Amino acid sequence: MRIEVAGENSLIIYFGETTAPEISAQVQQASKTLTAALGDLIIDQVTSYASLLLIFDPLAIDQFKVRKIIHECLNNDNAVASENTASSTQPIVELPVYYSEESGPELNLISQNSGLSIDEIIEIHQSLSYRVYAIGFAPGFAFLGQVDERIASPRLSTPRLKVPRGAVGIADRQTAIYPDVSPGGWNLIGLCPTRMFDPGSTPHMPVTVGDEVRFKSISKDEFDALGGVIGDYQ
Repeated sequence: MRIEVAGENSLIIYFGETTAPEISAQVQQASKTLTAALGDLIIDQVTSYASLLLIFDPLAIDQFKVRKIIHECLNNDNAVASENTASSTQPIVELPVYYSEESGPELNLISQNSGLSIDEIIEIHQSLSYRVYAIGFAPGFAFLGQVDERIASPRLSTPRLKVPRGAVGIADRQTAIYPDVSPGGWNLIGLCPTRMFDPGSTPHMPVTVGDEVRFKSISKDEFDALGGVIGDYQ
């Protein structure tokens, strides 16, 4: 564990240098532990693949006291989190996806690069459970990993100016769903009709960091019935 200053009232705690479920579990456990220990002294926390950004109230506590509390709380907590990772049962969130050349313009590209058929790519993508490692770039944009190496694909050399809401993409060994219309450079393989961010609902997102996600292939009729819309790809 390494702690560094990230601002006048923030510290960032590093738990490792790689992407791994056990490190992600440490980050999640640390967030819960520090929430309980610091309470209202915390303004915000941002969890990521292997780090936790802790923003505290500088009028109520200084960074030296926060550092002391971090060390006191986490020295034993991280070992417990690592030991429990294998046996923990995270809820699995199932998300429907309409995979097709119509909804996934890079399916052909991935097929050409991998030597796999489109049907094989779809089967591989929906055969795994993916951990939500971080949420960023845009509200509701969940970074999921890790994709099977056989369908891992580098980002597009020229990003699109417009990716439709619900587009499911692959970038290297990550996969994600675009929560709204935006630019983007991921390889698009399908569309998900589930809203990934809705400020009018509670909770605002169907997933949170630490959740496990599985994709389920649906037909065009099912996609339409769930409110899906084929958007523009530019």
